[in-house]
Parts: sequence; structure tokens; C-alpha cells
Amino acid sequence: MKALLLATTIFAGLAVPGAALAQDATATDAVAESEQNAGLEEIVVTAQRRVESLQRAAVAVTAVTGDDLINSGITEAANLGRLVPSLVVQPTGGTTSFFLRGVGTNSQNSFAENAVAFNFNGIYVGRPTAPAGVFYDLERVEVVKGPQGTLYGRNATGGAINVIPKKPKLGEFSGEALFEYGNYDSKKGSLALNLPIGDIMALRIAGQVVDRDGYISDGYDDDRGEAVRASLLIQPSDMWSMTLMADYYNQRGKGSGAVLLPEARYAVPPLEDRISVSDPRAQAAVRGLASTIFAPPFCGGFGNFVNSGCVALAGTDGFLDNQFYGVSASVVGDMGFATLTVIPAWRKSDVNLRTYLPGFAGDLVDVAEQTSLEVRLSSKEDQRLRYVLGVFYFGEEQVTENFFRQGNISTTRFNPRLETESIAAFGQLTFDITDTLRLVAGGRYTREDKSQLTSTASGGLPGPVQPPLGVPFTGDLSFEKFTWKAGVEWDAGPASLVYANVATGFKSGGFFVAQPPANTFAPETLTAYTVGAKNRFFDNKLQLNIEAFYWDYKDQQITFVGGVRTGAGNFAQGSTTVNAGKSRIYGAEFEARFAPTRNDLLSLNLQYLNGKYNTLVTANFSPTGAPVTTGCTTLGSRLANPGVNGARFYDIDCSGKPTVNSPKWALNMGYEHTFEMSDAINFVLGARGNIESSRFMNSNFRPEERQDGFATADAYATLESRDGWNLTAFINNITDEVILARAGTRPILDFPVGTLRPPRTYGVRVGYNF
Repeated sequence: MKALLLATTIFAGLAVPGAALAQDATATDAVAESEQNAGLEEIVVTAQRRVESLQRAAVAVTAVTGDDLINSGITEAANLGRLVPSLVVQPTGGTTSFFLRGVGTNSQNSFAENAVAFNFNGIYVGRPTAPAGVFYDLERVEVVKGPQGTLYGRNATGGAINVIPKKPKLGEFSGEALFEYGNYDSKKGSLALNLPIGDIMALRIAGQVVDRDGYISDGYDDDRGEAVRASLLIQPSDMWSMTLMADYYNQRGKGSGAVLLPEARYAVPPLEDRISVSDPRAQAAVRGLASTIFAPPFCGGFGNFVNSGCVALAGTDGFLDNQFYGVSASVVGDMGFATLTVIPAWRKSDVNLRTYLPGFAGDLVDVAEQTSLEVRLSSKEDQRLRYVLGVFYFGEEQVTENFFRQGNISTTRFNPRLETESIAAFGQLTFDITDTLRLVAGGRYTREDKSQLTSTASGGLPGPVQPPLGVPFTGDLSFEKFTWKAGVEWDAGPASLVYANVATGFKSGGFFVAQPPANTFAPETLTAYTVGAKNRFFDNKLQLNIEAFYWDYKDQQITFVGGVRTGAGNFAQGSTTVNAGKSRIYGAEFEARFAPTRNDLLSLNLQYLNGKYNTLVTANFSPTGAPVTTGCTTLGSRLANPGVNGARFYDIDCSGKPTVNSPKWALNMGYEHTFEMSDAINFVLGARGNIESSRFMNSNFRPEERQDGFATADAYATLESRDGWNLTAFINNITDEVILARAGTRPILDFPVGTLRPPRTYGVRVGYNF
């Protein structure tokens, strides 16, 4: 009933223009035509490594403009899912995990890599800690759905997220200033200046400062940081140009926090009160739970897990002290027969954080440097056979220190030194059979080499709590894979595109924290079958797009709390990745946009997603030997360290369960109306709604770690002047819904914890463009 009420409210009244799904013909002509007809505006994208209008891109792409991001108050990757119904973003203790249509990775430590590629300014960003501090002064964000194994770089099994900043403009002095203040003492300020330097150069400088208190008690879930970016365009002729860019982000604050999730064994603070796990009220609840659980003699006996110090409570001293740097160039030259693009880049992330997101302490120091080079040759558009050909190089060196402390019963330290080198050659061809029928074929060869030098130490009573690091061990892995795409495109009408294709994706294997040889996992692969149509009707006023897909996901990399072999030869608790999963995912996505007048815009995006693990069997680890709580079938158990302690492996079968982070239904809808108050002033009312069905948050399928269906609504009102100033009042999550962003189990005491999406937020925003 609440969902229906919110839906009715939205279509009755107010909202942000919805995110647009990839669309139409030659970019410049289409934009001019749409403005003349006062219909839907066109969005130009580069999702297929060439400039094209969204409706002519035969791939599902959601494009969110920079203005939409500002109106939605999005300054970090974690909130991007509010505008893209197929995208789920999970904060994971200093890292960010992306899931697209149910495909993704739970990033838990320094070994983790996402299955959805994150690209900033055309550059692949390798670390899950690094998609931060770039959401300002943007042209748009493109979310490309489905495996991108041909045109994109590493680890694009589920798709790609492309963040595209605004570029300098020749001969123009202009600027944009924005300040926002809201509840939770939220302060955001940004400034961008475009400065002409003679006739052939232009400089764009942009910066942002964000300072907001935490959404939960004890100050966690805050947002604090400063970012700056400078771009220099050199264009001596129409034949070639070079853009140099440097960026820096300083991330501060306490970081993401966690709350106790309700379960049958004990009472926890109400979720709507947003009480942190480190809050005395939550700690009292955990102490009460611990008093009812058997503890071994070295932990004080029955009821004394916490009193003895064997289990440590979450603290209030979490922090982020992270710096991110980047330098890149983009050289574009007209060779006459084709366009050459060369993009060299260097990026560094320097991460130092403490998190209690899993319910216990985790310290992470991670310094990663990556260098990359992509060279592309793109044919002219006015020929029957068109192509994009390229080569790609990626190299990364990573030095890390990871220290996880559950209490005196379990500590884990490891300091991997990781090196990765990836090279690829790729190409995609488009051939016109007729004026309206085209064939598309592409392929990519990838070779990836990984190495590690790692020392580990696992401690805990009755042995040493913090033993010294063991003798370092090494490891080397190599992977080769050819991924491909084949499809057909048909122009069914002047503004109608029908397409069908088969595409494959690949994510390389790697290491996890354990002594060799059982410390590696193999690559995962995905084959996607897609058919879709994109249409414009009624003089460019109505847009209807639909896509149906079926994905076959094999050797799926599943990360969970398992048993890892230590230097002493025994098993201890740790993050484990195995190729345990095989799943099938199918569904459909429908998008509609309607602009009946130049002052009205309605949007709707509906996704149906049906994902199921055909096979998913894991060996979960219990350091005390107590049964592992799960929503799946326990096949049996066995001693992990016979004659040493009572730790046990529990074989868990989750086959037949739905894929995680996969709501069966997801609906975004919006309406915006502009009132022309005078020749100089407009008044804009807008609203946006989001309705999603239930989903499980991780592959353990505990009932407590399931997010029920929910509905949210946002609204804003803007007064804008043609002189350049604007004033906006906004409110997000109007009904203050409590929604999980992440959920997991705190080991030993075996209670669930979760991270929440933002509560109701509101404020005012003032901007000036000149």
C-alpha cells in the first residue's frame, strides 16, 4: 500500500528527470532537431568507444547527467544506485562493491577486485577503494549493463561504470559555483572555472569540499573530503588535440558504520533509531547475547566471551585517512582515414583506515600504484565497414597491511605485496549489409599475470593472540582468455532501432589469504544473450526502449568467511574466494520517457530480474565449532584441526537460491514541470520515486540479512534565472525509509550486522553559472 501511495504521489506531482537509457542518431544533428521540436533532448555517449547518440547505441546504457547528480545530492559512488535501478552499490569497510543485474563481488580486503569495471575519464580504476572523490563537475555517468569483454579493459563481467568529467572549452571564460546546506550539518561547496589561454588552449579547474555529520550514532556514515581537478586542452588545429588532467582527493571522517540487525535470540535497538554497533546501547545488547552463549574455558566459560576479552566490541575510533591521485593525457588525432586516440595514465591510492563495518575491527593500509595505456584507432563513420581497433596495458603494484581483530580468540594479519600486469588487443567491426541492416562482430585477447609475496599470522587463544608474521610465501598466476561479441542491428524506422547480440565477459582469477597451494581461484566467465529495441515517436516526444536478456554465469567467484590454512598448518577464520557458483540470470528492462510539452518530462524505468544459483556449495568455517547460521542446507560438518581445537567446517548448499543483490522488480519513475514565471525566471517542481522488491544481501541467505521490498520518494523545487543564478529546496527519502545497503554476520557470536542507506535528508542549494 505504501508503494502504491508513493507511486501515485509521484505521478501526481514533483521530480528529477529520470536517468536516460542510451539513445539516437548523429549526435549534433539529433540535438539540434530535438531542440527545434521541443521534444526529448538527446544524450551523447561513448559507451562503445565512439561518440554516438544514446538511441543509436545497440547496448543498454543508463546515462545520468551531471545536473541529475547535483539535483540528487550524489557526491559518492555509494548513492549512484538511487538513479540506476539495475545497479546495487555496497560499502564494504573502506571499499566499494558494485553489482549490475546481480553480477558483482563482495570486496572484503586488499585482494578484492570488482566484477563491474569502474572507469574515470576513460581510465580503468583497479582498486575497490579508489572510486571516490570524482563525483563533481561531471558531464555524465554512463552505466553499461552486461559483459563488456570486447571494448573494455579488465574485469567487466557484469558491465562498466564510466564517469566522464567536463572538459575545457576553447575561447570561453565561464564558471559554475554551488553551495548546499542540509540536515546532519551537511555542507557542500563546488567551484569550476573555464579559462581561455590564447586561441588554442583552455584550462578548466574544479574543486569540491564536502563536510557532513554521520547518519548513525557515534558519527559513522559521515562524508568529509576535499577534491580538486585541473584539465588543460591544447588544440592547435581541427586535426588533433591533447587534454592533460590531474586530480587529487583527500578523504577523511569516520567512514561507513554498522547497526545490529534484529534476530530471535535477543533484542536490539530499533533500526529506525540508527544506533551504531559501537554505541553503548548496542554494546549492552551484545553483552546480553554473549552471556547466553557457551564459551571455552580459556574464554572464561559459559557467558564470558565478551567479559574475558575473547570477543571485542566495536569501537568509536574508526577513521578514514585516504589520498587519491591521478595524472592522465588524452591525445586525439585525425589521421585522415581514421581517428587515433592515445590515453596514458598513472593513478595512486594511499589508503589508511580503521573500520568496524563487519562488527569487529579491521585496519587497512593499502598503497597501490597503477599505470595504464590504451591506444585506439576508430574509422570514419561515412563508410560501409567501420571499426574500432586497440591495444591496452595495465600494470599495478600494491603494498598492503591488513589486520583484523575479533578479540583475543581470533586475530588475522597479512601483508601482501601484489603485482598485476594485463595486456590486451581488441577490435569491433560494424558492416552495413544494407542501409538499414548491420552486422557487428568483435573480439578481445587478454593475458594477465599476477604475483604475490605475502606473510600471514593467525592468532587467538589458547595460543598466542598476536603471533609474529610467518615466513613470506610467493605465488605466480597467469591467465589467457579470448572474449567476443556478435550481433545484428536493424533500423526498423527513422527513429527505431532493433538489435540482438551474444557477448562474453571474463574476470581473471587471483589469490586469497591462505598458505599455498590452496590459496588461488580461477577466472569466472559470463555469456549474455540480448535482444532489444529503442524507439522515438510523436516528433521526438515519446521514447520507448525495451531489452530482454539471458545470462549464463560460470565458475562464479564467491567470497565468504571460510577456513584458511595458516603457516602452522592449521585452519583459521578468514575471507575465502572459491569458484563455487554457477548461475543463470534472465530478465527485461523497459524504459519510457515522455515530453508532451517543452515544460513537462515524465520518465519510467522498470526492470524484471530473475537470478538463481544452479549450484552454490561452500565450506564455511566455525572457529568454536558451533553450527553456522545460514538460510541454506547444511550437508554436514567435520573437524578442521583434529587434535588441536574444536573448529569445524560446515558444508553449506545454497543451490537454487536467488542471486544476491538481485531484486526481482525495480522501478524508477519521475516527473518534472517548469513554470515560466517571466521571460527571466522559471520555477521548476520535480519528484522521483524508487520501488524495489526484496533481495538477499549476501550468499549466506540468513533471513535477517534480507532486505524487504521498499519504496522511496524524493522531491525538489528550483527557482532559476536566465541571469545564471538558481535556488533549490530539496528533500530525499521523504518517508525516512530504513533500507539496508549491506549485511553480514559477525563471527563467534554469530549475530547479523548491516549498513543502512541514507535517511531522510533535506536542505537548500544555491548556484550561479556565468
